[in-house]
Amino acid sequence: MHFSRCTGQRWTWDIPCTQPAAGDTYQVSGPLGGLTVGPAATAQGAITMVVQRLPSGCGPVFLGTIEELAAREAAAQKQQTHEG
Repeated sequence: MHFSRCTGQRWTWDIPCTQPAAGDTYQVSGPLGGLTVGPAATAQGAITMVVQRLPSGCGPVFLGTIEELAAREAAAQKQQTHEG
């Protein structure tokens, strides 16, 4: 199962993903799919591992594309810079 911070295609790859493994266990990988986080004995354990590795500041899913998400985050960063 792949998780994304946006709903539009070209999803984000900065959140770990889970996949079934041998013996009714799960493998947690990522972010970016290349890193192995580790095995989990249950689906709940796999999701816990994903949640523990969410990017800082990760909030509710963004309704839109990765480009729109990036623009929103850049605008928020700019706003914080001007306020701080």
